Amino acid sequence: MVAGAFPLAKLLTLGARQLSRPLAARIKAGARASPFFRTYICLPPAQLYHWVEMRTKMRLLGFRGASVKPLNEEAAAELGAELLGEALVFGVGGLCLYLEYLRQAGQGRRREEHLDRALQELRAHLDELRQELEALR
Repeated sequence: MVAGAFPLAKLLTLGARQLSRPLAARIKAGARASPFFRTYICLPPAQLYHWVEMRTKMRLLGFRGASVKPLNEEAAAELGAELLGEALVFGVGGLCLYLEYLRQAGQGRRREEHLDRALQELRAHLDELRQELEALR
């Protein structure tokens, strides 16, 4: 079996993505339990999301002047925890994608450098052969 057949970097990114889901679930549970986390981390984004969503729906249905009632604390905490968990999973996935891009770009750059060096060596060798040919003439 070839050692480089399954790159370690891909295995690590897959592991990170798989670990982000249980981590997100634990953060959600902590967000529901902690009053500070609930009040200052979960509630503001949940209320903003609810406000934007309801304003958009109302505008699409033609209700221009209606005000949006905020969510109750329990529903907002649940929505905020869900948003936080999904943001974490999305962020880890995006980070894995970015790291894979960097890895591929580095491989391409190293491959190009290797080809450039080989071409320079061939040119130098060709110049030496030309000089030897001129010396023989």
